[in-house]
Amino acid sequence: MMGRGEAGNDSVEIKVHPRQANTPAGSPPHPSQLQNQSVFKNWVPWLVPLFVVANVAVFIAVMYVNDCPSNSGSCVAPSLGRFSFQPLKENPLLGPSSSTLEKMGALDVNRVVHKHQSWRLISCIWLHAGVFHVLANMLSLLFIGIRLEQEFGFLRVGLVYVISGFGGSLLSALFIQTGISVGASGALFGLLGGMLSELITNWTIYANKFAALLTLLCIIAVNLAVGLLPHVDNFAHIGGFLSGFFLGFVFLIRPQFKWINQKTCPPGYIAPPAQSKHQTYQYVLWVISLIVLIIGFTLGLVALFRGVNVNNNCSWCHYLSCVPTSLWSCKSQQVYCQVTIPLPTTLLPFLVFSSSV
Repeated sequence: MMGRGEAGNDSVEIKVHPRQANTPAGSPPHPSQLQNQSVFKNWVPWLVPLFVVANVAVFIAVMYVNDCPSNSGSCVAPSLGRFSFQPLKENPLLGPSSSTLEKMGALDVNRVVHKHQSWRLISCIWLHAGVFHVLANMLSLLFIGIRLEQEFGFLRVGLVYVISGFGGSLLSALFIQTGISVGASGALFGLLGGMLSELITNWTIYANKFAALLTLLCIIAVNLAVGLLPHVDNFAHIGGFLSGFFLGFVFLIRPQFKWINQKTCPPGYIAPPAQSKHQTYQYVLWVISLIVLIIGFTLGLVALFRGVNVNNNCSWCHYLSCVPTSLWSCKSQQVYCQVTIPLPTTLLPFLVFSSSV
């Protein structure tokens, strides 16, 4: 994840040197004069764990409402009573029926457009199709979200998560207008997109840049490739990723080190001058991203509520969500899932960046 410092040390080290009478300002310091000072608050994560608890609680509530024994003759794990799962031929992920998911707030374009239930664009990101589905997504959320919340705090990470989830639902609704869609992966891909843009906009403060960038791109590519399988809503993944990517330029921007040196430099120490808090390219990316987000969400919502099916204007776009092979078909499904592959702990060291002055 995008941490600062070496393993076990999440603080950024800024090196400043004391002013001495016989030392001209700006001259290279002697090693004995170097002093380390920690900057950037290290937040205690609580929102991401709360999101995980909320998702699990919602899944339990959905299973309670589903009450398999009352609507199906052969449930999986009948000893669980009303929490037992639908037959595997109906739901192989060990979960509720599609009708229960629809009742509880799954993304259904017909209901969003014609029955004015736009809240489903948000509610669907808290629903999951089964035990395997919620387990994979929550593990991914813990691996990705905890580190980001430690770095940037609950407010910024929470905004990226929720808005990205909304963006994923919006793009999904524009392309998949039959069946229902559930899952938190649009929001999770938003966090991945935010990590990528955060690395780009704060490029100068990180060490091991290219190794981290390559690792992150591989993780994103693998997860997007999984979305090409049937029953997976890859449009939600793409929409969430693009939303998070541009949101990262807006919310996850860091000050340049010269400015930090000026503000944190103790009396008697010299810091390089800095005229602005951020560098020019950071301001440019911030403005461009904000404009793209406003225009994109506005056009998307207008098209959705006008009943536009983007597939009619893009003959190949459906291949972004499913590629047919001899092993499976890409015909319209009853339920589409948004799922991410949990980030292996063996990859975490590659995503812990060392900040350099």
